[in-house]
Amino acid sequence: MPELKLFVSPGSCARVPTIALEEIGVPFETELLRVTLNQQNAPEFLAINPKGKVPPLLLDGAPLTENVAILTWLHQMFPSAALLPAASDPLDVSRHVADIAFFSATVHPTVTRIAMPIKFIDDADLSFDIVRPKGVEAMHTIVRMIEDRLDPWWYGDTWSIIDGYLFWVWWRITGVGFPADDYPQLRAHATRSIQRPAIQRAMAREASDVETLKAEGNYRAPR
Repeated sequence: MPELKLFVSPGSCARVPTIALEEIGVPFETELLRVTLNQQNAPEFLAINPKGKVPPLLLDGAPLTENVAILTWLHQMFPSAALLPAASDPLDVSRHVADIAFFSATVHPTVTRIAMPIKFIDDADLSFDIVRPKGVEAMHTIVRMIEDRLDPWWYGDTWSIIDGYLFWVWWRITGVGFPADDYPQLRAHATRSIQRPAIQRAMAREASDVETLKAEGNYRAPR
């Protein structure tokens, strides 16, 4: 088994592979990236991930980037952890990858418009007055579809890492004011999710990183 090291930042989508690794139960290390110090653009980090973002996963020192690839590799490497349902044919495999890609390429960018609108317009007032409302509008369409699908998990009775991704999405958007009251299935999903020991361990890692950043004066709370 390769030595595993995941670069993380509190509140980021690095939580998703952290949950996956905790579900698998193998030893792994996390390294905290200090975004307020612009460490994501430091030469040392860009040598690992030229895209300048988390979460790269180092496999014996060799980087694997993008959650679609990381989660797919982890499922293939550790099938007994059942991060995704068993696939009976290549089409099932492709459908599972499509579900991860949906969260990575469709849902996640919409989360960013809500949680970090300043990434799209340099003017802070305009970003919160224009970009965020558009993101909220788009997210309502997305979460209505997800709400209709959950029963009680993404794949029915079986938890998967897609549910881990959804847990992060819901935490991120409701944490900056997305209205949750109209989505009882998603609220119940979050309640069930936080009861999973692997998610509790992942959240404990993140809480420890937050305390480290606060002690250093490098913590920036979501707004």
